[in-house]
Formats: sequence, structure tokens, C-alpha cells
Amino acid sequence: MWKFLGQITKNLTIAIPIIMISGFVFGIIFNAQFLKGLIIPFTFLMVYPMMVNLNFQKVLEGGDTKAQMLTQIINFGIVPFLAYFLGLIFFKDSPYMALGLLLTGLVPTSGMTISWTGFAKGNLEAAVKMTIIGLTLGSIATPFYVKFLMGTTIEIDFLKVMQQIIIIVFVPMIAGFLTRKALVKRYGQKTFKQNIGPKFPALSTLGVVGIVFIAMALKAKGIAASPGMLLYILVPLTLIYSFNFILSSLVGKFFLPRGDAIALVYGSVMRNLSIALAIAINAFGKEGASAALVVAIAYIIQVQSAAWYVKFTDKIFGPPDLSKKHPEHLLAKPVEEKTEEKTTPGQKPSMVADIKKVLFASDISATARFAARYACSIGNKFNAKVWVIHVVPDLLETYSSEAGIMVSDDKNQTADFNKTAMDEAKQLLQERIRHTSKKVLAEIEFCPLAEENIIIKAGDPVEQIVKTAKEGNFDLVIMGTHGQGEFEEIILGSTASGVIHKSNVPVLVARPS
Repeated sequence: MWKFLGQITKNLTIAIPIIMISGFVFGIIFNAQFLKGLIIPFTFLMVYPMMVNLNFQKVLEGGDTKAQMLTQIINFGIVPFLAYFLGLIFFKDSPYMALGLLLTGLVPTSGMTISWTGFAKGNLEAAVKMTIIGLTLGSIATPFYVKFLMGTTIEIDFLKVMQQIIIIVFVPMIAGFLTRKALVKRYGQKTFKQNIGPKFPALSTLGVVGIVFIAMALKAKGIAASPGMLLYILVPLTLIYSFNFILSSLVGKFFLPRGDAIALVYGSVMRNLSIALAIAINAFGKEGASAALVVAIAYIIQVQSAAWYVKFTDKIFGPPDLSKKHPEHLLAKPVEEKTEEKTTPGQKPSMVADIKKVLFASDISATARFAARYACSIGNKFNAKVWVIHVVPDLLETYSSEAGIMVSDDKNQTADFNKTAMDEAKQLLQERIRHTSKKVLAEIEFCPLAEENIIIKAGDPVEQIVKTAKEGNFDLVIMGTHGQGEFEEIILGSTASGVIHKSNVPVLVARPS
């Protein structure tokens, strides 16, 4: 089931039209009014799962304030008003379709903001924050925008709309937060992220297709009477997305660095259509089906346009500039642990260790240079060969899970993203080795660090280091550490602790003096 739902999530541009056609056929053949009773359950199924994975602590992290402010100016100061005026032009005789257009432009951002930002090699941390801030502010602001802009053409019960948003957004948000907290407490953060969290977004997709089916079934007879309606709806939606892509690209190009600019584009163009769909179908009675129909069609344009834009990001913003990037952003978490050395289980104690192959695990931080001296000294003393390993975490999966979505399982796209990070890490390692070798050679006659002995892996740092040490028959693993306080050891020591506890190869962890 999970695999099937994952395929639907990955292929929404195909799944949504199929569901719409199925709903249309159902609504023509049967009386679809009974489906209204399923709206609330499917709404909860759509919204709650995405809330379980949201990590609200990300909002407190700084470093990209300018990008966040510019994104929300576009999200709340420009796009909703564009959608409103296009609604007046295209749907002057269909106010509830105009409402659907407004809702499409009201609630940023989609969880897919994270995935597409990653595929385009943008700033993932900024994208996570944009997703959480946009969702929260959009949900609060929607009743006010709808009342202010549509109050003269549609009878708006402000309190009812607010009540529905509390039910379909904030109740699931609180429930999701409590669920996440309970699951992390019981199973641990790592198990939650790797095995439990990724299953929830698939349930959200099930809710989406259910609501689209219901909305289409309820509008089937009206569509049959006016079949050109669907094509007509595409026109203003295309205009909104085209304008948004152009505007956000220009703002990002002229005011932000490349990574933040890409995050801004996807943080403003990608709308939270799930929330918009839920509001349309729940807050406006039977007429809400017309608004929901517009939102459902927006899914097709949004996913397809996001995929195409990835292909043009390097042409618009230029390729990634390695000299301006913080390497630690793409690299493994730093490690910290007390110096410790273990012997292989079953190995007889010996006064003299036989060390021929050393694996130096580097996070390419400044303090890793201290551990590199140990690697050089031990390699020199024992005439051993030294390999350097660096593990690039699957950041796309990590940050996407924090935004409450399922990463596309397109292996080519994910591998391409990881390959870029791995290539950058290798280049930085080569530079560090050249620099370190020069300093070491001033003190000892031989430095075993060599640019050709570099191993770059993608995945979990602990698992990759332990696996490489075992499969490569290494005699010793050397790791660096940061900081000197107890708090820093608790926060930064997870990788070193994991390697020490799982490795059958002795581990030496060096702390700067």
C-alpha cells in the first residue's frame, strides 16, 4: 500500500487528472450528494499526516532573514491580489470559482517546496522555514483576505470560516505535534525520521485524491453542461503561476545569493493546495465544490511547472559557486566524544598494535585539522597508509521529512543531488589535504595523506564509516571532535558515539587542546 501511495505522490500530474475523470464519471452516473459525509474524514486524512513531520523549531534558526521577508512579501502582498483581480476578470459571473482562484494564491507553501529546492540545489534550511511560516501565516490570514476581498460578492460568514480553519488546520497541527513528540520519545529521533515519519505523507496524498474525487463528483453535472469550463479555468491559473515564477526569479536574482533565491522561488510559487482544497470544500457549503474544482486543477500546473523550472535554474541563477558556499552546510555533522580506543572483539591483547591501514573520518571543519595531525603522525610512525572518508548526509530526505512530505523516489534526481554534494566535498578535501600536508611535512619527513585516497559516501555517517572500516579491513579509525563542554558533547557526540559502539575496528577520537 505504501509503495502504491508513494507512486501516486510522485506522479500527481497523472494521478490528479485520473481521479478527476473518475469523479466526473461517478457524478454523472450516481447521485453524489452522499459523498459530502466523507469530506471531514478525508480532510483530516489530508492535513494531519503532513503536520506530524513538521519541525517548528526550524523557524527559530536564523541566517536567511532577508530571503524569508521577501518571500512573505510576495506571498501575502502580491500573489493573493493578483489572484483576486484575475478572478474578477475571468469569473465575474462565477464568484465561487473566483474564490477558488483566490484560495489557490492564499496559502503558501507546499511541502514540495523542499523537494524542488533540493533538486535545484538551493538553500534547504531556508525552504523548510518558508514552508512552516507560510503554512501558519496563510492559515491565519485566509479568513481576513476572503472577507476583505470577496465579502461584497459572496456572503462570507467570517466566524464560520475561522472555525473551519481551526478544525482543518490547527487541530490537526496540534495533534500532529503531539504525535511527533510521542513517537520520537518512544522510538528515537533517528528511527522516526528513517522509518516512521516518511509513511505519513502517503496518507496525506490519499486524502488529497479523495477530496478531488468528491469535488469533481459534486460538480460533474455542471461540467457536463459546460465542458469548456475546465480549459477556461486553466487560463487564469497559468497566468498566476507564470507571473509568480517571473517575479520571484527576478527578486531572487537581484537581491539574494543563489541558494536563497532558489528557495524564494519555490517558497512563493508552490502553494499549499491541500489546505486551500480543505478550506474550499469545508467552509463554503455546497458552492465550495466550485472553488475546490479550481484548486484541483491547480495541482496539475503547479507540479508540472515546478519540475520544468529545475531545468532552468542554472541558466537563471548560474551554477553553484563553491567559493561562496559554506561547506559545512552540505557536509556531515561534526562529532564529539571523549578520546577512546577499542579493540576488535576476540582479538588478543598486544603491547604493540599492528597498524597498516588507517581510516580518517573528516567532517571538513576547521577542527578536523587537529585530528588530521594524529592521522599523519600515526601513519608516519607505523608506516601505514591513510585513507580519508567523508559522508554526505542525504540532506534532501532529511529536510523534506521536516517539512512533512515524502521525497520523490526518483533515484536519478536524488542521486544527482547527492552527487553534487559529494563532488564539492571531494574538492574541499583535496584542498585541505594539500594544505595540511605542507604543514605536517615541516615537522615530520613523511605525510601519508594523499589526494587519491579519498572516500566520499552518501547516507548515514555512522553506518557508512563503520561499513567502510569493516569492508576495507582498516586497523584504526580516527575521528576529530569539536568544543570542550558537556553540552557540546551531548549535541555533537552522536556520530562518534555511534561509530564507537558499532565498529569492530578500534576508534581514536581526538579533541583539540
